[in-house]
Amino acid sequence: MEFVLVAAALLAGLVIGLLVGRSRARDAGAPVAEPVVPAPRLSSQLEAAVDLMRSASLVAGPHDEVWHSNPPARTTGLVRGSRVAPDELLELVRSVRQRGQAVGTTLQLKREPGVPTRELAVRVSLLEGGIVLVIADDRSAETRADEIKRDFVANVSHELKTPVGAIQVLSEAVEQAADDPEAIRRFAGRMTRETERLGELVQQIIELSRLQSVDPLIQADVVEVDDIVGAAVARCRELASGRAITLTLAGAQGLRVVGDEDQLTSAVVNLVQNAINYSDPGARVAMSTRAVEDGGDEFVEISVADNGIGIRADDLERIFERFYRVDYDRSRQSGGTGLGLSIVKHVAGAHGGTVNVWSKVGQGSTFTLRLPAYLETEEPEVTALTVPMPDGGMQ
Repeated sequence: MEFVLVAAALLAGLVIGLLVGRSRARDAGAPVAEPVVPAPRLSSQLEAAVDLMRSASLVAGPHDEVWHSNPPARTTGLVRGSRVAPDELLELVRSVRQRGQAVGTTLQLKREPGVPTRELAVRVSLLEGGIVLVIADDRSAETRADEIKRDFVANVSHELKTPVGAIQVLSEAVEQAADDPEAIRRFAGRMTRETERLGELVQQIIELSRLQSVDPLIQADVVEVDDIVGAAVARCRELASGRAITLTLAGAQGLRVVGDEDQLTSAVVNLVQNAINYSDPGARVAMSTRAVEDGGDEFVEISVADNGIGIRADDLERIFERFYRVDYDRSRQSGGTGLGLSIVKHVAGAHGGTVNVWSKVGQGSTFTLRLPAYLETEEPEVTALTVPMPDGGMQ
């Protein structure tokens, strides 16, 4: 009994001492240490479920603190430290907690200038004790793809209107010039050029659509680079001759890559045609091939150089965009569609390669298509094994 009384007295003294110490510390303006609250524990099943989700997922506590989150939630920017980061999402979490009803919606998260807006498909549900579960799918890529498709359709519609409208006007001019054979021949020649331009545009639109729907590396073949550049020269020889431009071919022979020969030939043809179209009569377009090593990997480079008009520095970043033209008037005269370099870039990317450009106004341009080289693996040597037979013979 005495022991209990002594222990109670000691405990009371400890509490009184603690209260007095806090009072003195408070009077002195010193910070008072708050009692440590243990971190909340979720069930291991819920934590495992959140971690297994491909979508960005998090569990927010009753005071908006993040109790648990998976890596996609952190990389997407839904979590900052131990708090729900985007204000739009935080307001949605609080609204669900107050109303007690699950919500599914789309959030547009604005980012810094120059960075595309992030679009999230969000589902927020209230659990027990004010705990909120958030699951978000990033739909930004799909949204941008839809925007690209809409822009592509709009651009195609605009590009098709130009030759179609020109043909319509020229046909009316021919009809009005029925008594002037010279005018009819002149208008008919212009109609022919516009018709050829329209046909080329439709053909390249179909080609670009086909390229985007086929993966050339699914059923890839070993392709001889000599065949690619040879076919490109053959297909562009007439165009070059008509503009008095000399085509030359040099470089290493016997190089090989992996992919689709038709697609690679189309890419090189577009580079050569682009060089011819933007060169003055009597100029020279040179093709070259070589093997290079970069970072321990081996590549094949196909370069197309011209001494034409060149490209301004502010145009270099946009020349691979669909329908973008450095010189619109020159492109119309030469029959360019603005899709050639887009096709080149797509073919290069689909084959695991790149396309780069060097250019200077008044000096010309050089486009370089770099593709992974085909590395032939040596077959292992098979050595015959001689086994002695029981009768003394050999097998």
